[in-house]
Amino acid sequence: MVGSGAARPPAMSPLPVRSAGTAGCAALVRSFDWSRTALGSLDRWDAAVRAAVDLLLESPMPMMLLCGDECLVLYNDAYAGVLGALHPAALGRPAAQAFGDAWDQPGMGDVIARVFRTGQPVLDPESQVTLHPGGAEPAFYTRGHSVVRDSDGAVAGVLTVAAETTQVIHRLQSLGELTARLAGALTIDDVTRVVLAYAMASFDLDHCALAVDDGGTYRFVRRIRGEMLDEADERLPPVWRHASTDPAAPLVVAAETGRATFVADGEPLRAVAQDRHERRVRSLAALPLRTASVRGALTMGFRRPHTWLPAERALLRAAAELVAQAAERARRFEAQHGTAQLLQRSMLPEHLPELDTFRIAARYDVGVDGNAAGGDFYDAFRLTDGRLAMVLGDVAGHDVRAAAVMGQVRAALRALALTDPAPPSVLAGLDRLVGSLGAESRNEEIFVTVVYGVLDPSDGSITLASAGHPPPVLRRAGLGGEPATAELVKVPPGAPLGLGGRWQTGSLILEPGDTVLMYSDGVVERRGRTLNAGLDALVAAAAGSASGDPRNMCSLATAAVEGTTDDDVAVLAVEHALAMSRSATMHVAAEPTGPSRVRQWMTARLRHWQVPEPVIGAAILCTSELTTNALLHAGTPAQVHIDLNAERLLVSVADTGTRGSVIRARADTLASRGRGLGLIEELSDSWGTDPTVRGSTVWFEMLLNRQ
Repeated sequence: MVGSGAARPPAMSPLPVRSAGTAGCAALVRSFDWSRTALGSLDRWDAAVRAAVDLLLESPMPMMLLCGDECLVLYNDAYAGVLGALHPAALGRPAAQAFGDAWDQPGMGDVIARVFRTGQPVLDPESQVTLHPGGAEPAFYTRGHSVVRDSDGAVAGVLTVAAETTQVIHRLQSLGELTARLAGALTIDDVTRVVLAYAMASFDLDHCALAVDDGGTYRFVRRIRGEMLDEADERLPPVWRHASTDPAAPLVVAAETGRATFVADGEPLRAVAQDRHERRVRSLAALPLRTASVRGALTMGFRRPHTWLPAERALLRAAAELVAQAAERARRFEAQHGTAQLLQRSMLPEHLPELDTFRIAARYDVGVDGNAAGGDFYDAFRLTDGRLAMVLGDVAGHDVRAAAVMGQVRAALRALALTDPAPPSVLAGLDRLVGSLGAESRNEEIFVTVVYGVLDPSDGSITLASAGHPPPVLRRAGLGGEPATAELVKVPPGAPLGLGGRWQTGSLILEPGDTVLMYSDGVVERRGRTLNAGLDALVAAAAGSASGDPRNMCSLATAAVEGTTDDDVAVLAVEHALAMSRSATMHVAAEPTGPSRVRQWMTARLRHWQVPEPVIGAAILCTSELTTNALLHAGTPAQVHIDLNAERLLVSVADTGTRGSVIRARADTLASRGRGLGLIEELSDSWGTDPTVRGSTVWFEMLLNRQ
């Protein structure tokens, strides 16, 4: 037993103590009553064991010594951090008692026993240490175990030296998470959001920027420590800035040369700094993003000196390679997606007719992954006698062929309607066309459904015919305090086009305040639900709408049925207005003064129209936020349109960029740059976003006579 025997060891200097009055491990060892243990009193310890303990207590590395058959625990201040809540009670106790159940885990007591028995050292790389199960998150260490011998050469204990690798392990785990998240990133904006969130969280950075080439120059998105971001910010596209054109800028050097650079201490961004945040960066890693179609860079920095160790550099290079590959995939997707959307939307009308007392709106949402053209279509156009033709159809399929057939059907319908607008005649002509297309392609599976109607603005009468298409929804306005109602229009069913059917017509009168809604089957069909359930949900949504405004009805229709759809969605709505509306449009240049000019113009116009002041104030606030978002994120001029009638004020802000859809969210979760969406949801009676032929339109509606 260590410490036993009659020979008294030579006198040694007292065990070191870091400073008087502290509770460091050296002081605890000195004050501990070792006479009650198998080691015996401190002054009788073997000289070699005393030397090992002296070394342990002075070491900055986490070290623990387990002495004797009972494995009595001694450790230094650094290892006290490993023990956590087990310190200081573990000192001087047998390991089995000090560590409890953790001592029986693989890699703990069994390893110590083997080293003690054989005298052979053991290196345990990157093992998980769970000294207090159910407590804090386990840490990872590389541990070396070796024997300590007494003056006679006998094994007196086992010394464990631990080097924590938790951070490295976590970074490797986060690299796996980065890979998974990048796999779902479809656009460059998506990739940027994922990468910046990963880098800031995994490396605890003060500065991070991702840059990609942009027609001979570079644009970048930056994150800095302390920047407040919320859910709305993450939904909005990131704010891209133009990078410095200085060829010596670290970002440009990495992107152009394909070589990574690492600065441990200095002022790497001073010459190209755009603000004080970049001037304060002292250490910087600049990593290239290079693929066949992408050239860019990823920079990470600290406001303090930082040594970029080889393992960290290797990890950063691996992350940059993943980011570059994801950016290339995203660029290919954007090109394909843009082509598909352009093809799809170029076959749809860019502008719908404007009538004095009838308002028209439409919406088209691409289904599947948005990367293929579909066959849904809508159209509305004036006939030679002043009536309005309106149609919504669906060609089965999600490919270029379906889009091509859709384009042919829509063009033929216009030609037929301008010659003879009667619904049975138009559908008969389309039937012959679809049959001919099927015969030419030797494919009898061309499936086309259409609902087509003619509106007479003089009395609001509509004559309709359907070729296998779901019936329109009619919303009747509740006049005289009565609630609004909705129902499916009774249209005689007819066969889909190309089957040689015969079609009969139905009719209805669109009274002032009423709205008729045409839609494709993607609006009401869901997996696991019957078609009737979808139709009932759509009718209920129409009846519960705050107004019959066609834009609002289109937005409600696309969200009326719960669940998601893989199909395209097309909606066309026509409202018989209670009175003629007044409207005005302003084109806004993509410059900083744009929002203030919109506020001045809109205030003057709404006051001239005698809109109530509370409505003016709320509308100005929402419009200013939408205009700012359009100019900032789309980067193109915007168009602000206001439309006023006796019931409501409708405001829309359109851009010609590629911003895409804005996601609805709870108002109380929005702040910072995303506060505009929260304000709209809180202050308006309804709002939505519509993809257009070129760009996106965000709109909101405010009722003038709120109950």
